[in-house]
Amino acid sequence: MADFDEDEALLAELGQELAPVKAAARTAQEERVIAGFEEILRFVQEHGRTPQHGEERDIFERIYAVRLDRLRALTETHPLLLPLDTQGLLQEAPSLVSPGHADVIDDDALLADLGVAGENGDDITQLRHVRSFEERKAAEDIANRTLCEDFDRFQPLFERVEEDIKTGLRKTLRFGRDASVEQGNFFILGGQMAYVAEVGESFRAPNGESDARLRVIYSNGTESNLLQRSLQRALYKDDTGRRITDDDHGPLFGDTLEPDDIVNGTIYVLRSLSNNSYVVEHRELIHKIGITGGKVETRIANAEKDPTYMLAKVEVVATYKLSNLNRMRLENLFHRIFQGARLELTIEDRFGNPVKPREWFLVPLHVIDEAVKRIQDGSITDYVYDPSQAMLVRQG
Repeated sequence: MADFDEDEALLAELGQELAPVKAAARTAQEERVIAGFEEILRFVQEHGRTPQHGEERDIFERIYAVRLDRLRALTETHPLLLPLDTQGLLQEAPSLVSPGHADVIDDDALLADLGVAGENGDDITQLRHVRSFEERKAAEDIANRTLCEDFDRFQPLFERVEEDIKTGLRKTLRFGRDASVEQGNFFILGGQMAYVAEVGESFRAPNGESDARLRVIYSNGTESNLLQRSLQRALYKDDTGRRITDDDHGPLFGDTLEPDDIVNGTIYVLRSLSNNSYVVEHRELIHKIGITGGKVETRIANAEKDPTYMLAKVEVVATYKLSNLNRMRLENLFHRIFQGARLELTIEDRFGNPVKPREWFLVPLHVIDEAVKRIQDGSITDYVYDPSQAMLVRQG
């Protein structure tokens, strides 16, 4: 106690009083007022302006406008809200306050002012008439999609991930246990595959949480720039929402054989002899990479009848003999390395139907040779293929 008395005396000499710490407990009404004001703050941050009145406005914006007028008029709420009012919203005079409800801020009164019938029991954070702000914002962001102009860059990614899921290299997990959202992640949302192509700079939301603007590409050729938190909420609420795991290539070579392993296999590189004008122009760069446990000649015997081989004869330009290799994982590794150089070409079969040959890449043969050597010595994980330089470059 002596130490406490000395501290109290010291504070007294400095002209300070030792005030007891009060509990920060708030009433239910205070919590509702704070929650309602935070929704207004989020609106201002999202739209860069205060909510406005008017029949042409969204119902939620009109509710927020009436609510803000109420809070501005109810000066007894200001001490509670001023610490949150970083925008100075309470300093302005209310633009419109209905005399009958000037001292009331529950949502039934707000809706009544807007001519919408209310129900008893609604409060400032729960509206039965319309979805909550969080639900509405998430749905709005998901639905607010635009055409992805460069979807051709991403379509091969979706095709590869879909194939990985079929072959078991990737799994789909219920969203929630791992709620992170990072660049390069794949999800299933609303029945569509979603790819997080870009994550913007992180910022602090009004509720104190960290958030960021995303560029999300969907498998139907659309995209949206929703917020990270909005995507998380949408995945939580979607009963079919799933996280798609990263590709797990596992060991490519080893002493112990696995079900997909080949005792003696061959990596082969093909060049097309098609007379397609684009293929003719870039023939020295266009290659198909494959893996077989049998004879390469047998594999390509009927190439001119197979859309996979561009419905044309092919020539073998390189082969690499390997032992105890996992064909599926090795093929996926090649495709991941050269993903950015995948050939996007549509040709017609003999019936005039469009077909798209798969697993062809615009990559020089010497780069493929280097990739094989780096796969064998394990250094490939440090490199990526840069199409602009037509070479493997070290990551980071």
